[in-house]
Amino acid sequence: MKTSYDVIVIGAGPAGLAAAIYAARARLRTLVVDESVPGGQVKTTHKVSNYPGFPEDVSGKDLAGAFAAQAQRFGARLAKAVEITSHDLAGPEKRLVLDEEEEVVAPAVVVATGAKPRELGVPGESRFRGRGISYCATCDGAYFDGKDIHVVGGGNSAVEETLFLTQFARTVTVVHQFDEFQAEPASVQEALANPKIRTLLSHEPRAFQGELALERLEVEDLKTKERKVLPTDGVFVFVGMKPRTELLEGLVPLAPGGYVETSDAMETRVPGLFVAGDIRVKRFRQITTAVADGTIAALAAQRYVKEHRR
Repeated sequence: MKTSYDVIVIGAGPAGLAAAIYAARARLRTLVVDESVPGGQVKTTHKVSNYPGFPEDVSGKDLAGAFAAQAQRFGARLAKAVEITSHDLAGPEKRLVLDEEEEVVAPAVVVATGAKPRELGVPGESRFRGRGISYCATCDGAYFDGKDIHVVGGGNSAVEETLFLTQFARTVTVVHQFDEFQAEPASVQEALANPKIRTLLSHEPRAFQGELALERLEVEDLKTKERKVLPTDGVFVFVGMKPRTELLEGLVPLAPGGYVETSDAMETRVPGLFVAGDIRVKRFRQITTAVADGTIAALAAQRYVKEHRR
């Protein structure tokens, strides 16, 4: 089965859904493809406090649901939990095959696949992933009720998720490689005032240990080079994100770190191929900046489709 669209959006996070809203509202036949349910990273965020229009905190899940509902209201089709089994994004007609069954084509594609949690790459990490090691506090925090856990990282995500984890854990020890946190001062102040939160600065993980599940975390003091093994019930890792550029490898040049360079109009060097959100090179990565990227990409795609129709 082959279905034609004007615009295909790959990724249903804030950038992708914003692009879908603008494209569908412009009466372009719009398809959004995602390997999961809509929302991207936002759907796993326990609360959002800085998105304009919400004077009170809103859960990430609710905000993501509102984005998706708005896109559908304007006529965008959302293909959820599907796998792109083959693709050709280089030619004038972009082509995807979904779940080895449906072929979809369009002159314009917006890639908004976002980023995924960056791993530490230390021994035992892959073995204990899902068995004591997690990268999502909202997803797994409740499993550690009354437990003593560790968080690795010191940026905004690490500190915010540490505060969230105190709802469940008995203690949360933050392991950070620097002498001070890189998070926003207000969040750091709140964390340091929380009696459940402890800090282990100037330390880095060196190994995860255990039998059937994670039981111990080995860390190194970066100043003395001394290593010690700490008992733990679980470790949450928040050390940044890795852009999901698998669909674009060999097609567009990638900057250091794997991010995609675009024009101000979110264009790549491939005509009709646009990129938006956390996958692209930019200084700040917030929900609002992702939405802005998606908006610009959709407007540029709309102009491209109009010219393509001539």
